[in-house]
Amino acid sequence: MPSVYPLRGMHKRLVEVFRGSRTFAMSLAWASCLWGAAVATLLLLATDWASVPSWPELLMLALIAGIAERQSVRLQMQGGTTLDMSVAFLPFVFTAVAFGPLAAFLVGGLANLTDFRRPYLRWAVYTPVRALTGAAAGLAAAAVPAAHSLDFSVILLAAFLAAVTNLGSDAFFNVGTLLARGATTPVSYLRAMVPFFLVAVPLYVPAVALLVYGYEKYSLVVIGTFLVPVVALQRVIHLYQEQREATRRLAEANRRLERANLSFAIGLVATLDARDQYTAGHSAAVAEYSRDIATRMGLPSDEQHQVYLAGLVHDIGKIGLPAGLLEKPGALSLDERRKMQDHAEIGETILSKVDDYSSIATIVRHHHERVDGSGYPDGLRDVEIPLLARIIAVADSYDAMTSQRPYRDAMPSGVARLRLTQAIDTQFDAAVVAAFEAIFAESEMRYINGAVRKLPKVDYDAAVPGAAPT
Repeated sequence: MPSVYPLRGMHKRLVEVFRGSRTFAMSLAWASCLWGAAVATLLLLATDWASVPSWPELLMLALIAGIAERQSVRLQMQGGTTLDMSVAFLPFVFTAVAFGPLAAFLVGGLANLTDFRRPYLRWAVYTPVRALTGAAAGLAAAAVPAAHSLDFSVILLAAFLAAVTNLGSDAFFNVGTLLARGATTPVSYLRAMVPFFLVAVPLYVPAVALLVYGYEKYSLVVIGTFLVPVVALQRVIHLYQEQREATRRLAEANRRLERANLSFAIGLVATLDARDQYTAGHSAAVAEYSRDIATRMGLPSDEQHQVYLAGLVHDIGKIGLPAGLLEKPGALSLDERRKMQDHAEIGETILSKVDDYSSIATIVRHHHERVDGSGYPDGLRDVEIPLLARIIAVADSYDAMTSQRPYRDAMPSGVARLRLTQAIDTQFDAAVVAAFEAIFAESEMRYINGAVRKLPKVDYDAAVPGAAPT
C-alpha cells in the first residue's frame, strides 16, 4: 500500500501556496488602490502648477528626499515581518510648507519612483504612499493663513501641522500595508514607531521652520543644510535599532540557554530514575515546592528559576553511589548512611563541570546543611548556608516525609509540617518554613493530587523565569 505521507506533504504545500497567493493578491489590490488615489489626487491638484518651483529646484528636492529614503531603517515587527522607515519626511515637510501640496506630491513620488532597490511590490506601494503623504502635509500647511510670510511663529505652526499630518498619514498607509500583507497588528507597528514620533516632532519641526524661513528670506540654497539633520537623525535611528535588535537577540539566547539547562537537568534526573524510580518524582516535587517557596519569599525570577533547576538535580550525586545502596528496600545501616551522605559532594562535582551550573552545584552541595551547624558535608551554620540551599532543605524534607517508601508509610501532611516547625532554628530556617506554611493552604490540593511529582517535558516553557509549570 503506498504511503499517504507524500500526499499529506503536498496538501500542506498547497495550503502554503494558497495563503501566499492570497497575501499577494491583497497586497496587489492595496497597491492598486493607492495608485488610484494618487492619480486622483494629482488631477485635483493639477490646477496649482503656479506654486511648483522650477524643475531644477524640484529635482534637487527630490534628490535630497531620495537620499534620505535610501538611508531607511528596517523596523522588526512582531511575527518576523519588517517595515522600512526613513526620515525623508524632512524634505517632504519643507516642500509642503514652502511650495504647497502639489510640489510635495511630486517630490514624494519622484523620490521613490527611481528607487528600484525595493521588491517591486513594495516599490509599487511606497511610491504612491510618499506622494499622498506629501500632498496631505501640503494641504495641512496651506490651511495656515499667511504661511509664506516672514512671521516665524506662523511658519512654525504650518511646519507643525504639516509634520503631524505627514507622520499621521504615513502611519495610516503603513498600517493598511501591514494589514494587506497580513503580517502584524497595527499595535505592533505603532509601538515600534512611538520613539521615532517623540523624537521627530519636537526636534525637527523647528528645524524645518528655520529652513522655510531661510528660504523665504534668502533662497533655496539653504536646502543644502538638510543633509546635516537628515544624517544626524538617521544615525540616531540606526543606533536605536541596533541596540533594540541586540537586546532582542540576547533575550532569545537567554531563553534558549534556559531551555537547554532544563533539558539537561531533566536528562540527568531521568538517568538517575533508571536506578531509583522514587528519585524522579521526588526531584520534581522538590523543584516545585522550592520554586513556590522562593516566589512566596519575593525572590527575583532568576533565583526562582535557579532553585527550580537545583531542586530537579539536588540528588543527582546518587548516580555515583555504590550499586545496591539506592535499591535497598529496608533502612540503611550507619555505614550505608555515611556513604549516602556522599551524594551531596558527588552532585557538586558532576554539576561544577557543566557550564552555567556552578552556582547550582554550590546549592546542591549544601542542601543537607543544618542551621545549627550539625549538617553535612561542611557543617555550615545559619546564613553561611546559601538561601536557596535552605529552601531546598525544607522542600526535600517535607516530600521525603510525605512519600510512601517500601520500609515505611507516608506521613500525613499536617504531621510533616509540624515536624518542620519543631525543627526551626535547629535544622531549618524559620523564614523558609514560614513561607512554606503560608502558601500550603492555598496549594495543598495541588500538592496532594500528585501533580508536583511529575517531571516537566523537555520543551517545557517554565524554563523561562517567571513561567509556571503545568
